[in-house]
Amino acid sequence: MQILTTPHDLEAQCRAWRKAGDDIALVPTMGYYHAGHEDLMTHARGLARRLVVSLFVNPAQFGPGEDLEAYPRDAEHDAAIAAAHGADVLFRPEPGAMYAPDHATWVEVPELARGLCGQTRPTHFRGVCTVVLKLFLLTGADVAVFGQKDWQQQAILRRMARDLNVPVRIVTRPTVREADGLALSSRNLYLTPQERAQAPEIRQGLLYARKLAEEGETNTSLLREAVLRRWAERLPLGRLDYLSVVHPESLAPLTAVGDAALMACAVRMGKARLIDNILLRP
Repeated sequence: MQILTTPHDLEAQCRAWRKAGDDIALVPTMGYYHAGHEDLMTHARGLARRLVVSLFVNPAQFGPGEDLEAYPRDAEHDAAIAAAHGADVLFRPEPGAMYAPDHATWVEVPELARGLCGQTRPTHFRGVCTVVLKLFLLTGADVAVFGQKDWQQQAILRRMARDLNVPVRIVTRPTVREADGLALSSRNLYLTPQERAQAPEIRQGLLYARKLAEEGETNTSLLREAVLRRWAERLPLGRLDYLSVVHPESLAPLTAVGDAALMACAVRMGKARLIDNILLRP
């Protein structure tokens, strides 16, 4: 496995692969790998002749006061994991290599970024779209793999790729979870033992909403209220960021559960902000 640190070197290597007829899969990450990242790499490894894993803690997707400096990092461990899962290249640039001092160009999908996480992180998806488009352009990737936990992110990236005619196929993998249902996240490291004990209730609340929907409840306000009542009893350490029911593709808020509906949430627990989602009508 090569470890490359400059956009020029990454682009040159991928250009050589494409010239040789090799297709390329891309897994963009911010590192501190867990089993969820490993699943993305394993799946991507089977989709193309070459696999590029990027590891970049992207400052552009962190807002003021967020955990950019504290975000967990373990470069040696991550490199070993990427190599063990078949990466041909681990792209590990510094911020200065990705953003010139006078960087002034941003990519946005405002319609899909206003709600959900965008309510409290207004510049987050601008940073995500910009860096991911850079990676698409540098690699010429045929396919890119993302996780379902970041549902809003992959919906926005799909729309960006469609609207800008980026010839990449975006694949979404199911969320990988702990045995008790908590979605794996690098930020789970921030949880105290007491917070960790309650955190699985985030998933249990969403499962409760789906059960009610399957039993015939279609009013999204009533579903939301039912989950909030449950969390008030069983998740007292949680502070709600949002709990919404939206269309899975347009992310438009729904008043009733129809053929397609996604319930998504963000809950703050101490230093951690945890997100999750569930399809109420798969």
